[in-house]
Amino acid sequence: MRPLTFTKPKFLLPIAGKPALDHVLLLLKNAGVSEIGMVVGYGKEQIMERYGNGSKLGVKVEYLHQSNLLGTANAVSLAEDFISGENFLVMNGDTLVDQESLNALLKHHEEMKSDASFGGIVTTIEVEKPEQFGIVFLDGDKVTEIVEKPKKVKSKLANAGVYIFSPKIFDAIKKTKKSKRGEYELTTSIQILINEGKKIGAFSLKLWADIGMPWDILVANGYFLRGQKGEIHGNVEHGAFIENNVYVGEGSRIRSGSYIEGPTYIGENCDIGPNCFIRPSTSVGNKVRIGNGVEIKNSIIMDNTNVAHLSYVGDSVIGNKCNLGAGTTIANLRLDGEDIKMEIRGKAISTGRKKLGTIIADNVKTGVNCMINPGVKIGPNAAIGPGAVIYEDVPPNTLMLARPEMEKRKWPRRESGAGSSG
Repeated sequence: MRPLTFTKPKFLLPIAGKPALDHVLLLLKNAGVSEIGMVVGYGKEQIMERYGNGSKLGVKVEYLHQSNLLGTANAVSLAEDFISGENFLVMNGDTLVDQESLNALLKHHEEMKSDASFGGIVTTIEVEKPEQFGIVFLDGDKVTEIVEKPKKVKSKLANAGVYIFSPKIFDAIKKTKKSKRGEYELTTSIQILINEGKKIGAFSLKLWADIGMPWDILVANGYFLRGQKGEIHGNVEHGAFIENNVYVGEGSRIRSGSYIEGPTYIGENCDIGPNCFIRPSTSVGNKVRIGNGVEIKNSIIMDNTNVAHLSYVGDSVIGNKCNLGAGTTIANLRLDGEDIKMEIRGKAISTGRKKLGTIIADNVKTGVNCMINPGVKIGPNAAIGPGAVIYEDVPPNTLMLARPEMEKRKWPRRESGAGSSG
């Protein structure tokens, strides 16, 4: 998720106007879960500051600190005392599912838990690139094998990262050995339960989003925006057009000539327009300025950012306190129409998307009339000079300048005989 996570944990990245973790906690609350043990590591101070004891969201939160990142099984093991011998739900903090599926999963557990051999339930989702996930193999509705990121793929049924376990899982974790990655894998612990004859059920989810790659938050953002209720709490000037499923926060001003399609979220104290075009699946944070003649489509613009006049932002994520100079253009489509690639951990990988712009971290500045090509990432505190064309990732704290060679002559130029009288 770099460069976005240089300055904040990915669980606090905004999706449809709220941090991603807000959506997870509200999903749990709406499913009837009231006590939550949250395993925290990187960025725990920011997370604990936001959620406190959970009372603002109507739940009770207890924090479990994972001091060393030793894998998912190790993370779950920290909850043994918190669980106190009951069956429990486990959900990755960067996994988003639909409310209907989560409610149905808990109902399915009620039907299974009386079985003396019950060990747990693994949720599944069918994916196009199974080699990137843990793969689940079934016999009917029972899990027979679960393999983490297999090299040879025989199934497209992925482990969705939402589970229900009996306390038996803690004994299996104690028998779990480190993987080749040097971690204690929860999938290994589940396989131990299967091998010991415990019943591990499978449950298919309808919708699932794993925020593992930068473009994943655009997918999640679009999903949660589609479920929002349009409300206008700010000031909309005469001559602005706003569709029904658009949310405008308090103190925001929508200037005349602005055209906003939904679903779109606009936060508090924003200044939008005049004559700008905001297209569907766009989420705008608080205190954001969108200038005259700007077009934004399917993007996330974070707090305190300025997008100056005559700019275009498509299918992109723009961080906090950025300033996009006038005429900044973010391209979101390859000339050959092929899938856009992005460099992740030193390797160029396909995003599987025909349209994807740029991922810009916090405190980035762009000069007038610069162009950023599809799939580029720009690190925090970087700056792009006027007229620059960016084809590759820009590291943090870097200034990129375009210096074309110029020819300097005296002006005006007088031709022989010009301006003389005959």
